[in-house]
Amino acid sequence: MTICTTESGEGPWLVVIDPQVIFASPDSAWGSPFFSDVIPRIRELAASFGDRVIVTRWMPTADRSTSWGDYFAAWPFADQPADDPLFDLVPDAVGLSPHPTLDLPTFGKWGSDIEAIVGRGAHVVLAGVSTDCCVISTALAAADAGAHVTIVADACAGSTASNHDAAMQVMGLYPPQLAVSDTTTVLAAR
Repeated sequence: MTICTTESGEGPWLVVIDPQVIFASPDSAWGSPFFSDVIPRIRELAASFGDRVIVTRWMPTADRSTSWGDYFAAWPFADQPADDPLFDLVPDAVGLSPHPTLDLPTFGKWGSDIEAIVGRGAHVVLAGVSTDCCVISTALAAADAGAHVTIVADACAGSTASNHDAAMQVMGLYPPQLAVSDTTTVLAAR
């Protein structure tokens, strides 16, 4: 795996996707049973990337008159005010980035907000939850926008082991825009 640099010679950015209570807690319907396994790797990656880290949060602020209304009807436990503690970062994710948390009401976090920070055609390294929802949605959108994307498989947590593996298999079908790697390899390339 090659860690790309942008045209200006700057290195990649780490994007930590949604390390929130709602996705980490075993008591949450959306809690990943693997979150506690990946957070130490996420912390190690963030320390290596320094100030080139962005942390995102999924927020329940989408327009209920769209298909999000049906979504929240299917998942009423998540239809809470944005300041509900469910949407807080887990304690181990607080302070991973010197930048404000990027809060979005979408599965995929790639868009003009994140591109304005990292730059067009940048290299982004993705970690976080859930592999089979927000990570894959972010990776595919970033690739479509022309970013170079590395997914750190062992720093991503899926809803189940088989869903994680399926999402990784799908993302592995998109080289050279998407590359699947692991924490050790990414850190060794820094």
